[in-house]
Amino acid sequence: MAVPSLNEEVLRNLCAVVGDTATGLSGSQIAKYLHVAGIEDPQPLITKRDRLFAALHQRQLKDKCANNIFAFIERVMNPVNYVRDPIGFEVRRGEVNRVLLFAGYEINISGKAQQVTKVSNLSEAEQKADKLNFELKNRKVHAEVLKYCTPELLQKNYFHAVLEAVKGIASRVRSLTGLTSDGADLMDEVFRISNPMIIINSFVTDTEKSEQSGFLNLLKGIFGMFRNVTAHAAKIEWPIQEEEAYDLLTLVSLVHKKLDKALVIRTV
Repeated sequence: MAVPSLNEEVLRNLCAVVGDTATGLSGSQIAKYLHVAGIEDPQPLITKRDRLFAALHQRQLKDKCANNIFAFIERVMNPVNYVRDPIGFEVRRGEVNRVLLFAGYEINISGKAQQVTKVSNLSEAEQKADKLNFELKNRKVHAEVLKYCTPELLQKNYFHAVLEAVKGIASRVRSLTGLTSDGADLMDEVFRISNPMIIINSFVTDTEKSEQSGFLNLLKGIFGMFRNVTAHAAKIEWPIQEEEAYDLLTLVSLVHKKLDKALVIRTV
């Protein structure tokens, strides 16, 4: 079945992504994928993005359809090419999809083009092409969360993303205090009401001490519910869905925001 031709703006921007100077294909890769797709390379000595546009635009005009354009993109996005760089696959797929969505297509996780609802604005394209980035920005998730679990999130490995995010809390607390313990024991030692090492408020009134105690219980609950379970349960026995992962990351983000404003009153 003939795929309708892509308009010139979509095709040009698609070539800009695939031929980007910093993150796109190399010149030799462009030559290889064009050859494998059976597409002539009429101007191999010009800039990569213009070279790609010249080749793909010429072929589309000849075919009067976009079938060979998508054949080329599917070869570029074949997951086997990214076995050693799965994060790179997701990053490039997101960039390609931001463009293709304006034509009503996207590249799925198998590297194949599929028809979807066309977007009409940048916000829609961003949300559909990179739901992870859109969702975390929308929730204003703390940078310390992503520091520990971005690779797992990009691979949609929510089980281990949860584990790494919660580990990140302990890692930050250890760096602030000099302690070497972990989990609930670490939190007890640092945030206990009697002689705490870190306080999250002025720690003068009963209300402030109650808040400190509540924060400690929250931390112990996080480690008890997520860290301990994910550390000992098999992934198949404790599945974590996408929305659940976002909710947890938001909770971990709250912890880091509290730590931003906390005061370290003693260390080891």
